[in-house]
Amino acid sequence: MRDFIRFGYLQALCCIFPVIIFAALAVSKVVEVPGLPRYDLILLICLAGQVFMVASRLESRDELKVICVFHAIGLALELYKVHMGSWAYPEDAYTKFFGVPLYSGFMYASVASYLCQSWRRMELKMYSWPHPALTVLISALIYFNFFTHHFTYDFRWVLKGMLVFIFFKTMVTFRVNGHLYKMPLLLSFVLIGFFIWIAENISTFLGAWQYPGQAASWSVVHIGKISSWSLLVIISVIIVAQLKRVKSGEDLPEFAGERRTARKAGGG
Repeated sequence: MRDFIRFGYLQALCCIFPVIIFAALAVSKVVEVPGLPRYDLILLICLAGQVFMVASRLESRDELKVICVFHAIGLALELYKVHMGSWAYPEDAYTKFFGVPLYSGFMYASVASYLCQSWRRMELKMYSWPHPALTVLISALIYFNFFTHHFTYDFRWVLKGMLVFIFFKTMVTFRVNGHLYKMPLLLSFVLIGFFIWIAENISTFLGAWQYPGQAASWSVVHIGKISSWSLLVIISVIIVAQLKRVKSGEDLPEFAGERRTARKAGGG
């Protein structure tokens, strides 16, 4: 029970930036600033929250760089999806381009913030991590499928099969109160996707964005979106893992083991 309470506390710390975004959505729903559109107010709160995270050292500068990458990736996806009519931002704003407010990128960045925080606070480690070529390939295919499925076949189920094959043996470990726990990485993808889906329902209820079926009145987001978020989480985890490897100059555990074996074989 102590570990469970501690786990909840760590998760709360990891979710500070997402909570800031939810607070911005909730506050802007009931508070109006004369002359400042709601989406612009949300953007200012998100920017202030990001400055606070770095200034208070809740987030490192390196983690900020990762978050900026996700902000750019998210905005690119938003611009395309809004153009294709997948969802919409019905309110006006000064910081809105091609129908997409700039604050929307922070919702993707919040996923990266959560992952970076979790990695550091709970000492995440990946075991039996696939070869980098496979992880880069599958993440690229997933990302491009978000774009191409509008005019070609949706390869989502094919990609899911590939993911099971690639990550079937991969485990993630984390520490709570000094105790080591582990779970299949595939399960963590689904669980995080599920909780993001819950957050998405709250976000659409607060008017963060709007699906076509919610134009007349709010309704629960289709449960199938869990798989979409899980796929996005997979891309996020792969990017964070690869960037951390490059930054630290260290290999993940299984690659480190292979490297040590190679040195022994070479007599070094």
